[in-house]
Amino acid sequence: MGFEPYAARTHEKMREVLMVPDAPGPAAHYHMIRGGSQKRNITIWEAGTVGGEYIKTYGHYHVDELDETYWILAGEGVILQQKLADPRVPDVVEEFKAIPVKAGDSVYMPPNVGHLAVNTGATWFVTADDSPVAGAGDSASMPVHADYESVKKMRGFAYYVVEKDGKPALVRNTLYKEIRHVDSGGLPISD
Repeated sequence: MGFEPYAARTHEKMREVLMVPDAPGPAAHYHMIRGGSQKRNITIWEAGTVGGEYIKTYGHYHVDELDETYWILAGEGVILQQKLADPRVPDVVEEFKAIPVKAGDSVYMPPNVGHLAVNTGATWFVTADDSPVAGAGDSASMPVHADYESVKKMRGFAYYVVEKDGKPALVRNTLYKEIRHVDSGGLPISD
């Protein structure tokens, strides 16, 4: 099997990390076009919510010292970052950060920091990133340079981004035992 530059993250796959896994949603939550080492990668999110939660990426941790930058090309959203206290213990977060973004912004993803992006706007949310693609086994579907299993085990990140009174808010994911430091980026934390 060769390198596959396009993948869509389906609703069926996203159920693994949704706040309300049985809620109906679009056939595809987002679309990825991987450019390989010579081009940037493009991701395009659908607008809307699933069970009250804004449409997001699956989320992952890089498996090595890899860093990455996201450039916001269109729309508005929130980037979530979290660093585990110990990479072998997925339910204790040392630091959680929510970063509201809009077209023209960029966000740096440090090494060993999990991240995902959320579309909180009414239009497409579009990003470019410089994450490398290692080759044939590292397609857009589930790249080998990323750990998705820790996120799957915890059914998402430490907080979900939900629509509350027409605006984004954070709701804690109760599967996490401890979240030591939280920077909500100005988003309210709701029950």
